[in-house]
Amino acid sequence: MKKFKGTGVAIVTPFKNDSSIDFSALGRVIDHVIGGGVNYIVAMGTTGEASTLTKDEKQAVLSFVTESIDGRVPLVAGIGGNNTQEIINSLKELDLTGVDGILSVAPYYNKPGQRGLFQHFKEIATCSPLPVIIYNVPGRTSCNISSDTTLSLAHECDNIVGIKEASGDMAQIMRIIRGKPENFLVISGDDLFTLPIIAAGGAGVISVLANAWPAQWSEMVNHALKNNYRQAREIQFRFLEIIDLLFADGNPSGIKAFLSVLNLCRNNLRLPLVPVSKNIMTRIQKAAESLR
Repeated sequence: MKKFKGTGVAIVTPFKNDSSIDFSALGRVIDHVIGGGVNYIVAMGTTGEASTLTKDEKQAVLSFVTESIDGRVPLVAGIGGNNTQEIINSLKELDLTGVDGILSVAPYYNKPGQRGLFQHFKEIATCSPLPVIIYNVPGRTSCNISSDTTLSLAHECDNIVGIKEASGDMAQIMRIIRGKPENFLVISGDDLFTLPIIAAGGAGVISVLANAWPAQWSEMVNHALKNNYRQAREIQFRFLEIIDLLFADGNPSGIKAFLSVLNLCRNNLRLPLVPVSKNIMTRIQKAAESLR
């Protein structure tokens, strides 16, 4: 699964002022991140506001991203939710031509136990025509995939090839890295934790930050993967304030504000998300200017 190592970027879904999808801006973002050297793209994830897209819009976004990438980098599609059967239906109904893998988030709201989580992902892996990366982000789902459950899935489900780990629990993440099969990927789901996770044996990151600064973040990840930690630290530390600002008013509100400052897309989101506050926007403008 070398295609999912290094820097993945969870791309935004740009919107016009009337809230329709801005495909022109989406194309600019795709060219920007590929030009910056990212290793693969993740579409329709949390950062892509997938929960506000209709079924037809999801297919339209997926088709457009596939066409725009044109084989330059691998593509992972976010297909997750809290209804196992509905995810399986989506896997059957969506045209996944040109897609290399699936990212599936832990079920939210239902709050299943560990046995339920195991069966949920096992069923998805059985039905998926593509490799599956599970996504643990308890801050959003109120549901943590434990290290034991992750390792059981890693060892028992050949089609589950990795986990995007955004629990913020380094002890849990290190237990997974210690006990995983050799080819199972532990991917940082949090830009702030990218360097320590790679240092512990992780495979890279699925980044929000790389929407705006793909070249710099890819450079940091590449240094870390080559054990050049001094150089990696210099870049990671340079972006500490920006990473804080990305999430100060929620994601993807922060990254869309940065992208608007960089003239890559409009600062529009779909409700219930709204743009960042004026105070945060002022700080974002200053932080972006400092990196020019």
